[in-house]
Amino acid sequence: MSISTDEFRHVLSHFASGVTVVTTWDAEGRPTGLTVSAFTSVSLEPPLVLVCVDHKAQSYPALRASSRFAVNILAAEHRAVSERFATTNADKFAAVTYQPGPLGLPLLPEALAHLECRTVSAYPGGDHTIFVGEVESAQARQGNPLLYFRGSYSRLFPLRRRGAPRQAERRS
Repeated sequence: MSISTDEFRHVLSHFASGVTVVTTWDAEGRPTGLTVSAFTSVSLEPPLVLVCVDHKAQSYPALRASSRFAVNILAAEHRAVSERFATTNADKFAAVTYQPGPLGLPLLPEALAHLECRTVSAYPGGDHTIFVGEVESAQARQGNPLLYFRGSYSRLFPLRRRGAPRQAERRS
């Protein structure tokens, strides 16, 4: 039994995910990147992450050819950045500030966090390639992440702080 692409996409939309922009340099030395929600940690020792990139993505050839990539974890206020990097716009960096990170990869300085990675593996995954990267540099700042859920951008609203007493517990 198999499900349709639309059914599969609908079911997956019920899983909230963070939003990232994956960046690298193309063969001409220009920055390139795309919005990716298929990102996760793989291992703490060594520090590994993975990103899944559609073969039709404008930045796919550059990521495939590069030995390094960066993951920019977007903050709640970066919906417009996510939308820009989700397009097929020829120059996604034209109106976006970026700077080289410690390892030289293009980073979005206002992102919530950055990971600069060395590509250690690339696996076929249907219409995507699964890139596994060893994290060689990472930084993070305070803030809330941009989330994607059921086809819409969302913000994080914590139910309660870990370890914080519930309202009823405070009154007694």
